[in-house]
Amino acid sequence: MKQPLRNIKLTLEYDGTDWHGWQVQQNAPTIQGELEKALAKITGESLRVTGASRTDAGVHARGQACNFYTASRIPTERIPHALNANLAPSIVVLTACEVATEFHARFQATGKRYVYEITNSSIPSALRRHYSYHVAQNLNLMAMRQAASILEGEHDFKAFQAVGSSAKSTIRHLRSLLVDEPEAGRILIYAEGNGFLYNMVRIIVGTLLQVGVGKILPEDMAAILASRDRSLAGPTAPPQGLCLEKVFYDSPPTLTLEKS
Repeated sequence: MKQPLRNIKLTLEYDGTDWHGWQVQQNAPTIQGELEKALAKITGESLRVTGASRTDAGVHARGQACNFYTASRIPTERIPHALNANLAPSIVVLTACEVATEFHARFQATGKRYVYEITNSSIPSALRRHYSYHVAQNLNLMAMRQAASILEGEHDFKAFQAVGSSAKSTIRHLRSLLVDEPEAGRILIYAEGNGFLYNMVRIIVGTLLQVGVGKILPEDMAAILASRDRSLAGPTAPPQGLCLEKVFYDSPPTLTLEKS
């Protein structure tokens, strides 16, 4: 009798610098493509991996979630070690667990948290150049925080969506948008919501930076939101400062405890 397929959920960490984003592309290396090649090596199967977030080229992750179905009987706790032995060093599987058959990493996600890092100093950082965006101008953090608070809550974020999105609705609930400076010259912008439009976080960051340098007033945020006009928001911040921190689910999807 044929064994039923197992549904396996992975949590990944990756440095997106040398990858052309998450989604498989015909002639470019991607996170999904690399992961599927490694899975083929250890299972002998041609598998499709479903990611919770389709991160862009250059974007990083500390807590990307994905799932795949397999007939392989490799013990779940051995999957991270087997995959990591076959993956590029810039991609690491942190955990693996068996989940319910109906679990879908993307459609069952109830929220995501991203963080965007800015190096705010007259001199750029050689060591942080792939993980933060250098801004030499002085930033008014109080004004940026005031503007960020206006964006919190449920709104139509069409003004903060890049061209090319296939989203059926542009309404999203931005649960929190925090501007933090844990140390001088290092600014972190945390965005947590039930979902994000194409380039939404990077456009929000670009707009907050315009507020920070005085080109947009904090109170203008409400009018930008209401306009639903992308041209009124700020530029799209570059990808290297963005990191997917965590994907949220309503309840633990695991059938067994996650093991690393």
